Amino acid sequence: MLHKGSCHCGKVAFEVEADIEKVVECNCSICRQRGYLLTFVSREALNVLRGENDLSTYTFNKHAIRHRFCSTCGGAPFGEGKRPDGEDMIAINVRCVEGVELSQLTRIPFDGRSL
Repeated sequence: MLHKGSCHCGKVAFEVEADIEKVVECNCSICRQRGYLLTFVSREALNVLRGENDLSTYTFNKHAIRHRFCSTCGGAPFGEGKRPDGEDMIAINVRCVEGVELSQLTRIPFDGRSL
């Protein structure tokens, strides 16, 4: 299913092809503080419609994930990294996706704090 999303101010907008029924709720420091609920897709499933140049990047710990956020409003729609097999992947913050009823999602806990 094709979904649309954006940062808070709308400067960064995207489309993503994804089934959003289950989300990962990680307890690492950034996910917990920002309240991320994540679904993972291949890089090809994401199309940034506007604002690519308005995205800033934050990395921490092992610097394996590039957390992307709008440089104007701070909204964090997705992160970029690699799957264990080396394939490019995107972690979509479903809180930034239009029309998703968060209470209907199955949340899968992930212990990122211990990594």
